Amino acid sequence: MAATLPLQPGPPGDAPLLQVRGLAGRRGERLLFEGLDLALRPGEVVWLRGRNGRGKTTLLRLLCGLSAPADGRVEIAGQPLARAGAEGRRPFVYIAHANALKDDLTAAEALRFLARLSNQSPDEAQIAQALARLGVGSRAAAPVRTLSQGQRRRVALARLALPDAAPLWLLDEPFDALDDRGINVLNSLLTEHTHRGGAVLLTSHQPLTLADPVPREWRLEAARPPDRTAS
Repeated sequence: MAATLPLQPGPPGDAPLLQVRGLAGRRGERLLFEGLDLALRPGEVVWLRGRNGRGKTTLLRLLCGLSAPADGRVEIAGQPLARAGAEGRRPFVYIAHANALKDDLTAAEALRFLARLSNQSPDEAQIAQALARLGVGSRAAAPVRTLSQGQRRRVALARLALPDAAPLWLLDEPFDALDDRGINVLNSLLTEHTHRGGAVLLTSHQPLTLADPVPREWRLEAARPPDRTAS
């Protein structure tokens, strides 16, 4: 069953960092959603909500170009998705539900590798500071395979604490495996990012405790099946 969302224009003022119009996505032959519209502007956090299987992860993958939409278009920083970042650093950071860390690398090496995928070149001090901000500075030289799930999540999220982070953050279950301290650190990073003019689209099965800015909800809901009795 497909899912639809009404147009959510966001607050007036600045041009959107993310503009979605008429977006449709499939998983195999199954249509998950269609007709999605969203404008995400600087300073906003949007909480993408919906039951399991509605297509939240699929949508995030579409927005960062890892999958192709069945219909519609995506613009990031005023550019079509295919051209966004073509001439330099990507204008977005995507952190998936999976941490994408290589077991044989150290925590510091894994973070440096992830940063380079976004054309960032942090030095050793910046890597160390980012890991320390997420509470895993003492594990910088430890192989990823020795880290707990919570520590791995913190290493992946340390990308957000590096200098010159991209303006748009696309985060799939970023609070997963974090304790209260980790949640507080991530909330602080989200607040600082939006105060700098960044924007965030995230999923979370946990209730959000972020107070500044107050997240705006965008919910994937099941569409009504077509009326086959209509003439």
